Amino acid sequence: MIDNISLIAVYPEIMLLVMACVIALMDLGVKTPLRGATYVITLMTLGAVAVLQAMYASSGMTHYAFGNMVVSDSMGNWLKCFATVAMMITLVYGRPYAGQRDMLRGGELFTLSIFALLGMFVMISGNNFLVIYLGLELLTLSSYALVALRRDHVPATEAAIKYFVLGAMASGFLLYGMSMLYGATGSLDITAVFKAIASGNVRHQVLIFGLVFIVSGLAFKLGVVPFHMWIPDVYQGAPTAITLMIGGAPKLAAFGMTMRLLVEGMLPLAIDWQQMLMVLSIGSLLVGNLAAIMQTNVKRMLAFSTISQMGFVLLGLMAGVVNGNTLSAANAYSSSMFYVITYVLTTLAAFGVLLLLSREGFESEEIADLAGLNQRSPLYAGIMAVSMFSLAGIPPLAGFYAKLSVLQALVASGEQVYLYLAVFAVLMSLIGAFYYLRVIKVMYFDAPITASNVVAGADVRVVLCLNGAAILVLGLMPGGLMALCARSVLQMLGT
Repeated sequence: MIDNISLIAVYPEIMLLVMACVIALMDLGVKTPLRGATYVITLMTLGAVAVLQAMYASSGMTHYAFGNMVVSDSMGNWLKCFATVAMMITLVYGRPYAGQRDMLRGGELFTLSIFALLGMFVMISGNNFLVIYLGLELLTLSSYALVALRRDHVPATEAAIKYFVLGAMASGFLLYGMSMLYGATGSLDITAVFKAIASGNVRHQVLIFGLVFIVSGLAFKLGVVPFHMWIPDVYQGAPTAITLMIGGAPKLAAFGMTMRLLVEGMLPLAIDWQQMLMVLSIGSLLVGNLAAIMQTNVKRMLAFSTISQMGFVLLGLMAGVVNGNTLSAANAYSSSMFYVITYVLTTLAAFGVLLLLSREGFESEEIADLAGLNQRSPLYAGIMAVSMFSLAGIPPLAGFYAKLSVLQALVASGEQVYLYLAVFAVLMSLIGAFYYLRVIKVMYFDAPITASNVVAGADVRVVLCLNGAAILVLGLMPGGLMALCARSVLQMLGT
């Protein structure tokens, strides 16, 4: 029997699943090119789900459902709420672009987006290895289809094939690592795995072998070195609206999955996986920033930027346990959570401007395409500048406080090696500032290549302005979101 608690814990998932089916059927009768009715109902569904998740998160309750296979807690619910909002913003920005490129021939864009979001929810809520894996597969299969949605576009088809092949390999890594942990502990339940590892009655060599494969799979989803090879090609080849869909909300789900597997499931092995994350973060900061300098394509530059930004997220995750002491865990993990939320918010604004500048028959993908944007539209140039400054970590924007909180967590650990890592991260950020500032230089000091006005619908204009304002407000007043992250992580660690 399924009890009421189990159903309450998964109400948002049930709502998404039911509405995805309803929207798919309803769209059969929609004839307008921009799928207005489908679009409105999709946004209303996502808005209702976001409100429901925020209510769940604010209650501070933790529910284990379906025989401990699913967990509904504050951290997971806030991540799902922010992922839902990110998906709503993505669809607002992406619909005009998709309509001009014949990607709205059917309602697949909206239906697949909801299924991808459902996969993220399952990943974040999973308290069992197989549940997390099922959520991951639902997200990735939807993403493959979305990347290839522009059927007549060769680069998009090529990007989808690359994503599929490398994604299948990463899924294999993750599944193999989970099977090794199951063989060592005798359970797929994350709580039971934690207890088995903490008991010390499990062969350490087998655990480490499984851990290596799990970290490899997680590294692929986060897009960090050396599992980053898909990111530049998929970001560049995919339609820009789908690039935003891949680079936004799924990062929150990947962070949630990492917290479930490494922190909730394998915290006693922190000494081992933190060393792995250290290598991944150093490589990501180095390769991401140095490779981004050489890019002339904005989407490819932002792809390498993503790699370096995820390196910062890993810095926070690896500072949680120091000499077997977990006193700094809440501070370190909450700083990483804050970082990934502000990163997604900033990425949405940056790609939103690129989507706005793209028009029928023209892709705004090269840095040169942004030349003189300030003369054509000071508002959109300002929003893009705010995004670039935030990604570079320049005060008083959200990106600065995000970087500061991660560096503070490293320094507060008291470990000399972490202090060196903090210095290294600052140096890499200085290098990274070059390619962000280059975009701003092109927008404000180069002559425009076209005199055409930038035209946007009222929904896109309003959301883009709110997005840019949120980046500034969170930089000036980060305390509220930081406290929310800290409470969520503390509650997760306490259960």
